[in-house]
Amino acid sequence: MKIEDTHPAEGSALLSKPRTSRKLYPWLLGIFAGVGLTLLLVAALWLSAGLGFSHLMSVLRGGSTRINVDQPTVVRQIQQLQRLETVSYTMDKIISGEHENAYLPKFLAGDRLLLVVHGEVVGGINLAGLGPGDVLVKGQKVSIHLPAAEVFSTRIDNARTKVYSRDTGLFSSPDPNLESEVRQEAERQLQQAALQDGILKTAADNARTTISSMLQGFGFREVDIR
Repeated sequence: MKIEDTHPAEGSALLSKPRTSRKLYPWLLGIFAGVGLTLLLVAALWLSAGLGFSHLMSVLRGGSTRINVDQPTVVRQIQQLQRLETVSYTMDKIISGEHENAYLPKFLAGDRLLLVVHGEVVGGINLAGLGPGDVLVKGQKVSIHLPAAEVFSTRIDNARTKVYSRDTGLFSSPDPNLESEVRQEAERQLQQAALQDGILKTAADNARTTISSMLQGFGFREVDIR
């Protein structure tokens, strides 16, 4: 008598299961490799954006970045600003000047000039003289003693400065030195007007703001500037 197996399909199914599970390994390896490459790509983009390795590690740890800047570095960075121009005043004024004759009236021997002056006064702080004793660094706090603000320059814009009028006496000729004298007086008055408007205080306030922002960029949490 010949005996035959009446369930060959079930036997085939049981023998083929291990083959199916072996086919999953390449897929799993591919998934893990893809995740790893994605993380590396994100890290590379983060670094290229300027965050830096230390910042990336601090973010992954959930902490904050600490930047250690010593006192000589702070002094050197501020000194490199040199003559820090922080304010510029532009003004228009009418300045008059005249030469008189001690014996004759103006309409006979006088010389009078009206000059419309456009000028600029620049103020700031000269940081080249900042010394080590002017900077105190303690942890994440820095204290700075700045030099006094000063007027750097007073300039007259020759292209925008015009002679408004000139009156010369009947028996006199225009004095070639009068206009130069009026221009010198214009510079003096422009600087005096800027000082009265508080150019030195504005220059000091703007310098403190500029230097404070720079030091905060170095990582200092508390900045005291006097």
